[in-house]
Amino acid sequence: DTSPFTPLSKPLDHCRVALVTTCGVHSKDQKPFDMSDKNGDSSYRELPAGIDPRQLTITHDYYDHADALADPNLVLPIEPLRQLLHERAIGSVGPRFFSFMGHIQSKHLETLTRVTAPEVAAALKMDEVDAAFLTPT
Repeated sequence: DTSPFTPLSKPLDHCRVALVTTCGVHSKDQKPFDMSDKNGDSSYRELPAGIDPRQLTITHDYYDHADALADPNLVLPIEPLRQLLHERAIGSVGPRFFSFMGHIQSKHLETLTRVTAPEVAAALKMDEVDAAFLTPT
């Protein structure tokens, strides 16, 4: 009763779904997350939903991402989500996904909670996303 939860207002097979991750994944042509700041990086990367997982890389010093580099679907399950769409288990896929770098501390927490996370929430709302699947690191 105390966790922030909003029940779906329609069946999942009629919902638009997006992915949000904290694994530090980004496309190879995007700016990497900042690993020089020991308190993390509160920025995010926007990824087109149609991206080929082979175009992804990871910038995150706080976990072993060897397996995730070999198969990005482990941390950003793009192909499983597409399979759910193919099977008609979900209604549609949002036009974009979002990636954060999960190690965020100190002053960056305020930026995350007051700026970047609300920006992503607003973008998901603008994209008419009904449910976001969060994959944490």
